[in-house]
Amino acid sequence: MRNVFALSSVLEEANLKVVVGRNGKEGIEQLSQHPGTNLVLMDIMMPEMDGYEAMREIRKQTKFKKLPIIALTAKAMKGDKEKCIQSGANDYLTKPVDTEKLMSLLRVWMYN
Repeated sequence: MRNVFALSSVLEEANLKVVVGRNGKEGIEQLSQHPGTNLVLMDIMMPEMDGYEAMREIRKQTKFKKLPIIALTAKAMKGDKEKCIQSGANDYLTKPVDTEKLMSLLRVWMYN
């Protein structure tokens, strides 16, 4: 939750509205309640439903096929980026998140 608070603060300072799901299931529920969402930051390591499964579930919904998803992971192992992309992510960042890089990716995916 500390990471969520830190990222939320950075995003809100950039005048972005942040909606938080504490796990994959809650994230999908939040997305359903906020269908106008422009981008998802998906943590991979979450309880109940991990980010891989959550991204696959999101991509099953036609209305979210083109929704940009950036995966966030603490792991930087070989093959992790590819696994994220195969699960539905458009891009990938490792933790700790470099906020300048994050903001650059947001500009690429939200205003593309």
